[in-house]
Amino acid sequence: MAPHDLCPICNKRRAERYCPAKGEKICSVDCGTGREVTIDCPSDCGYLLAAHQWEQAHPKSIAQRELPFPDVSFAASLVHTHQALLSGIGYTVAAFAHEQPSTNDADVFSAAEAIAETYRMLASGIYFEKIPEGLVAAGLYAALAKFLDEEKQREGDDPRAAKPKDSEIFHLLVFFLRFGILRSNSRPRTRMFLQFLREQMPPEMGAAKQESRIILP
Repeated sequence: MAPHDLCPICNKRRAERYCPAKGEKICSVDCGTGREVTIDCPSDCGYLLAAHQWEQAHPKSIAQRELPFPDVSFAASLVHTHQALLSGIGYTVAAFAHEQPSTNDADVFSAAEAIAETYRMLASGIYFEKIPEGLVAAGLYAALAKFLDEEKQREGDDPRAAKPKDSEIFHLLVFFLRFGILRSNSRPRTRMFLQFLREQMPPEMGAAKQESRIILP
Protein backbone atom coordinates (compact mmCIF):
# COMPACT_ATOMS: atom_id res chain seq x y z
CA MET A 1 0.00 0.00 0.00
CA ALA A 2 1.40 3.37 -1.00
CA PRO A 3 2.07 5.87 1.84
CA HIS A 4 -0.49 8.31 0.45
CA ASP A 5 -3.16 5.58 0.70
CA LEU A 6 -2.65 5.24 4.46
CA CYS A 7 -4.85 6.93 7.02
CA PRO A 8 -2.99 10.04 8.26
CA ILE A 9 -4.21 9.40 11.81
CA CYS A 10 -3.12 5.81 12.41
CA ASN A 11 -0.72 5.35 9.48
CA LYS A 12 -1.83 1.71 9.36
CA ARG A 13 -5.17 1.28 7.63
CA ARG A 14 -6.33 2.36 4.20
CA ALA A 15 -7.78 5.87 4.00
CA GLU A 16 -11.22 5.37 2.45
CA ARG A 17 -13.52 8.01 3.96
CA TYR A 18 -13.24 11.71 3.19
CA CYS A 19 -13.27 13.66 6.45
CA PRO A 20 -14.43 17.27 5.96
CA ALA A 21 -13.02 18.21 9.36
CA LYS A 22 -9.55 17.01 8.35
CA GLY A 23 -9.82 17.94 4.69
CA GLU A 24 -8.52 14.51 3.65
CA LYS A 25 -9.40 10.83 3.69
CA ILE A 26 -9.09 8.75 6.86
CA CYS A 27 -9.86 5.14 7.69
CA SER A 28 -13.30 4.00 8.85
CA VAL A 29 -11.99 2.93 12.27
CA ASP A 30 -10.56 6.35 13.11
CA CYS A 31 -13.68 7.98 11.68
CA GLY A 32 -15.82 5.97 14.09
CA THR A 33 -13.64 6.27 17.19
CA GLY A 34 -12.59 9.89 16.69
CA ARG A 35 -15.99 11.21 15.64
CA GLU A 36 -17.01 14.08 17.96
CA VAL A 37 -14.21 13.04 20.33
CA THR A 38 -10.89 14.01 18.78
CA ILE A 39 -12.46 15.15 15.49
CA ASP A 40 -14.65 18.28 15.49
CA CYS A 41 -17.12 17.01 12.90
CA PRO A 42 -19.16 19.53 10.88
CA SER A 43 -22.92 19.02 11.18
CA ASP A 44 -23.33 18.23 7.46
CA CYS A 45 -20.87 15.32 7.38
CA GLY A 46 -22.67 12.34 5.86
CA TYR A 47 -21.03 9.83 8.21
CA LEU A 48 -21.96 11.96 11.23
CA LEU A 49 -25.57 12.27 10.05
CA ALA A 50 -25.80 8.50 9.54
CA ALA A 51 -24.40 7.90 13.03
CA HIS A 52 -26.90 10.32 14.57
CA GLN A 53 -29.78 8.66 12.73
CA TRP A 54 -28.74 5.31 14.16
CA GLU A 55 -28.45 6.78 17.66
CA GLN A 56 -31.91 8.36 17.39
CA ALA A 57 -33.34 5.00 16.32
CA HIS A 58 -31.64 3.32 19.30
CA PRO A 59 -32.15 5.79 22.17
CA LYS A 60 -30.05 5.26 25.23
CA SER A 61 -31.59 4.51 28.59
CA ILE A 62 -30.42 6.63 31.50
CA ALA A 63 -31.36 5.85 35.10
CA GLN A 64 -33.05 8.64 37.05
CA ARG A 65 -30.12 8.83 39.46
CA GLU A 66 -27.75 9.52 36.56
CA LEU A 67 -29.70 12.54 35.30
CA PRO A 68 -28.92 16.09 36.48
CA PHE A 69 -30.57 17.04 39.79
CA PRO A 70 -31.74 13.45 40.46
CA ASP A 71 -33.45 14.55 43.68
CA VAL A 72 -35.71 17.01 41.85
CA SER A 73 -39.24 16.17 40.68
CA PHE A 74 -42.09 18.32 39.41
CA ALA A 75 -45.53 18.02 37.82
CA ALA A 76 -45.61 17.41 34.08
CA SER A 77 -48.25 20.13 33.80
CA LEU A 78 -45.58 22.73 34.59
CA VAL A 79 -43.95 22.14 31.21
CA HIS A 80 -47.22 22.73 29.37
CA THR A 81 -48.20 25.74 31.47
CA HIS A 82 -44.93 27.50 30.65
CA GLN A 83 -44.38 26.09 27.16
CA ALA A 84 -43.65 29.56 25.72
CA LEU A 85 -40.93 30.20 28.30
CA LEU A 86 -39.42 26.78 27.71
CA SER A 87 -39.42 27.41 23.96
CA GLY A 88 -37.74 30.75 24.60
CA ILE A 89 -34.95 29.00 26.48
CA GLY A 90 -34.41 26.71 23.50
CA TYR A 91 -34.46 29.65 21.11
CA THR A 92 -31.92 31.56 23.20
CA VAL A 93 -29.55 28.58 23.14
CA ALA A 94 -29.95 28.03 19.39
CA ALA A 95 -29.52 31.73 18.61
CA PHE A 96 -26.38 31.93 20.75
CA ALA A 97 -24.92 28.85 19.02
CA HIS A 98 -25.69 30.45 15.65
CA GLU A 99 -23.55 33.44 16.65
CA GLN A 100 -20.90 31.24 18.30
CA PRO A 101 -20.41 28.22 15.98
CA SER A 102 -17.90 26.57 18.31
CA THR A 103 -20.68 25.95 20.85
CA ASN A 104 -21.28 22.27 21.50
CA ASP A 105 -23.71 20.28 23.63
CA ALA A 106 -21.30 20.17 26.56
CA ASP A 107 -21.29 23.98 26.64
CA VAL A 108 -25.09 23.99 26.61
CA PHE A 109 -25.34 21.52 29.48
CA SER A 110 -22.70 23.33 31.52
CA ALA A 111 -24.50 26.67 31.11
CA ALA A 112 -27.96 25.20 31.72
CA GLU A 113 -26.85 23.41 34.88
CA ALA A 114 -25.20 26.56 36.21
CA ILE A 115 -28.22 28.79 35.57
CA ALA A 116 -30.46 26.11 37.09
CA GLU A 117 -28.31 26.16 40.25
CA THR A 118 -28.67 29.95 40.34
CA TYR A 119 -32.46 29.67 40.21
CA ARG A 120 -32.51 26.90 42.80
CA MET A 121 -30.76 29.31 45.16
CA LEU A 122 -33.08 32.16 44.17
CA ALA A 123 -36.07 29.98 45.00
CA SER A 124 -34.58 29.64 48.49
CA GLY A 125 -34.21 33.41 48.81
CA ILE A 126 -30.47 33.44 48.17
CA TYR A 127 -28.74 35.16 45.26
CA PHE A 128 -25.61 33.24 44.31
CA GLU A 129 -24.02 32.72 40.91
CA LYS A 130 -21.42 30.15 39.95
CA ILE A 131 -20.40 31.01 36.39
CA PRO A 132 -19.46 27.89 34.39
CA GLU A 133 -15.88 27.42 33.27
CA GLY A 134 -15.03 28.09 29.65
CA LEU A 135 -15.69 31.25 27.67
CA VAL A 136 -18.42 29.73 25.51
CA ALA A 137 -20.37 28.20 28.40
CA ALA A 138 -20.00 31.42 30.41
CA GLY A 139 -21.26 33.44 27.45
CA LEU A 140 -24.29 31.20 27.03
CA TYR A 141 -24.95 31.42 30.77
CA ALA A 142 -25.03 35.21 30.46
CA ALA A 143 -27.39 35.01 27.47
CA LEU A 144 -29.78 32.73 29.37
CA ALA A 145 -29.63 34.91 32.48
CA LYS A 146 -30.46 37.99 30.40
CA PHE A 147 -33.35 36.25 28.65
CA LEU A 148 -34.86 35.00 31.90
CA ASP A 149 -34.50 38.39 33.59
CA GLU A 150 -36.25 40.06 30.65
CA GLU A 151 -39.01 37.46 30.65
CA LYS A 152 -39.62 37.92 34.37
CA GLN A 153 -39.84 41.68 33.86
CA ARG A 154 -42.12 41.33 30.83
CA GLU A 155 -44.42 38.92 32.66
CA GLY A 156 -44.49 41.29 35.62
CA ASP A 157 -45.55 44.20 33.41
CA ASP A 158 -48.47 42.25 31.94
CA PRO A 159 -51.26 41.76 34.52
CA ARG A 160 -52.85 39.11 32.30
CA ALA A 161 -49.75 36.92 32.30
CA ALA A 162 -48.91 34.47 35.06
CA LYS A 163 -45.47 35.42 36.31
CA PRO A 164 -43.34 32.27 36.72
CA LYS A 165 -41.87 31.71 40.14
CA ASP A 166 -38.12 31.21 40.53
CA SER A 167 -38.83 27.62 41.58
CA GLU A 168 -40.80 27.05 38.36
CA ILE A 169 -38.00 28.49 36.23
CA PHE A 170 -35.60 26.17 38.05
CA HIS A 171 -37.78 23.17 37.23
CA LEU A 172 -38.09 24.22 33.57
CA LEU A 173 -34.29 24.47 33.34
CA VAL A 174 -33.95 21.01 34.90
CA PHE A 175 -36.40 19.65 32.33
CA PHE A 176 -34.54 21.38 29.48
CA LEU A 177 -31.22 19.97 30.72
CA ARG A 178 -32.52 16.43 31.08
CA PHE A 179 -34.29 16.56 27.71
CA GLY A 180 -31.10 17.81 26.06
CA ILE A 181 -28.97 15.05 27.54
CA LEU A 182 -31.43 12.42 26.35
CA ARG A 183 -31.37 13.95 22.84
CA SER A 184 -27.57 14.04 22.77
CA ASN A 185 -24.79 11.51 23.20
CA SER A 186 -21.79 11.29 25.50
CA ARG A 187 -19.17 12.48 23.02
CA PRO A 188 -17.34 15.63 24.18
CA ARG A 189 -17.60 17.53 20.88
CA THR A 190 -21.08 16.52 19.81
CA ARG A 191 -23.69 19.08 18.70
CA MET A 192 -26.49 16.55 18.41
CA PHE A 193 -28.88 18.42 20.72
CA LEU A 194 -27.98 21.76 19.17
CA GLN A 195 -28.77 20.33 15.75
CA PHE A 196 -32.19 19.30 17.05
CA LEU A 197 -32.80 22.86 18.29
CA ARG A 198 -31.62 24.34 14.99
CA GLU A 199 -34.06 22.14 13.08
CA GLN A 200 -36.92 23.69 15.07
CA MET A 201 -35.84 27.26 14.33
CA PRO A 202 -37.61 29.67 11.98
CA PRO A 203 -36.06 29.91 8.48
CA GLU A 204 -34.22 33.08 9.46
CA MET A 205 -32.24 32.84 12.70
CA GLY A 206 -32.83 36.52 13.36
CA ALA A 207 -36.61 36.17 13.57
CA ALA A 208 -38.26 37.40 16.74
CA LYS A 209 -38.48 34.79 19.44
CA GLN A 210 -42.27 35.00 19.41
CA GLU A 211 -42.03 33.30 16.00
CA SER A 212 -39.94 30.42 17.31
CA ARG A 213 -41.20 26.97 16.37
CA ILE A 214 -39.16 25.21 19.05
CA ILE A 215 -41.42 22.77 20.86
CA LEU A 216 -39.98 20.76 23.71
CA PRO A 217 -42.37 18.02 24.85
